[in-house]
Amino acid sequence: MTDTEIRAMALDVTCSSIVDALAARYSHPAHILDLVSPTPGAVLFGRAVTIRYFPVRKDLQDPVDNDFAANFYRAIDEAGGDGAVLVMSSGGHTDAAMGGGRKLTRLRHNGLAGVLTDGRFRDFDDLAGYGFVTYCKGETVRQGGNLIMPLQANVPVEISGVGVVPGDYVYADGAGAVIIPAGDIEEVLADAAAREAKDRASMERMRDEDPKHVMTHGEAR
Repeated sequence: MTDTEIRAMALDVTCSSIVDALAARYSHPAHILDLVSPTPGAVLFGRAVTIRYFPVRKDLQDPVDNDFAANFYRAIDEAGGDGAVLVMSSGGHTDAAMGGGRKLTRLRHNGLAGVLTDGRFRDFDDLAGYGFVTYCKGETVRQGGNLIMPLQANVPVEISGVGVVPGDYVYADGAGAVIIPAGDIEEVLADAAAREAKDRASMERMRDEDPKHVMTHGEAR
């Protein structure tokens, strides 16, 4: 299946149906809640490229190794940025600013689908007009460079207790986000679509259900 076909499937389901489909296969945590966006309800979907952040250590900090721009280009170097989702771990400082309108303009210059983080971003008004989708823990106004620093690019990261490996698929909408292993993407999206169809059929049946029958026998499945 092509990337275009996979994307079309993803845009026809929801985070909830994907979470249910994934939970039928694996018991590990895969969904992330309490996210906000400068464009509420917008759908974010694509393969993950990652930057791992770490609490600042001035004795170790290097102007290149721990530079955001350098790590951003390292993250997209192998797979390219077109359609990718930049996943940034906060290093435990979920109230820290991970960036803002200036830094993140690189995402639109390189064709990324958007960005997901368990930290915060500045400049929501700017980000809302950039053409990519942003999900994070909220907006802030203070720079975070004295708290966290980029440490590594394209390594496994942890976002709100969920593991993200480069190449995983990220799906986020107004309800939350879910991380889907690349090897399962087609089956999970097909399962999610089937669940959505089953729910729609169930809602149609509710129009004509007999309350007395339901009270005696329960809901028809």
